[in-house]
Amino acid sequence: MQDDLIVHQPTVPARQLVLLFHGVGASPEGLLPLGQALARPDRWVVAVRSPFASDMGGGWQWFSVRGIDEANRIERVVAVMPRFVQTVKDWQARTGLDASATALAGFSQGAIMALESTQHAPPLAARVVAMAGRFAQPPRLAPDGTALHFIHGEQDPVIAPAFSV
Repeated sequence: MQDDLIVHQPTVPARQLVLLFHGVGASPEGLLPLGQALARPDRWVVAVRSPFASDMGGGWQWFSVRGIDEANRIERVVAVMPRFVQTVKDWQARTGLDASATALAGFSQGAIMALESTQHAPPLAARVVAMAGRFAQPPRLAPDGTALHFIHGEQDPVIAPAFSV
């Protein structure tokens, strides 16, 4: 949590926690404009830094994308999911807000992690916004009590837009 960027702290009693997750090779600072746009007096907005230095140059990552394919993507996500879940729970504990008041918004790899977290019980968040992302594998269950929102450009050269349809 110490490397995460608190974009906005509530000025009145908190009613919502928004956690932003960047893509591979990026950093929390890249989500600052989005976080500022989402700020409200009763809302925590935090840009979370992925735990590992990117092996593709600068920035950070949840898992390596070197040599990634459909089979090993799943293994890599599964291996780091406990850390992702703990990150969300740590912010919920710090803010005193639970899953019903939490939104996870991720870009690319951050979206993969947020979406995959919906495949585990109990739910971490009431809302997940996936920007240019995808599930690591086809979803196995409809997340109970979690709304999913997909935002994806038609020209994305990294993650095919079909994964958001």
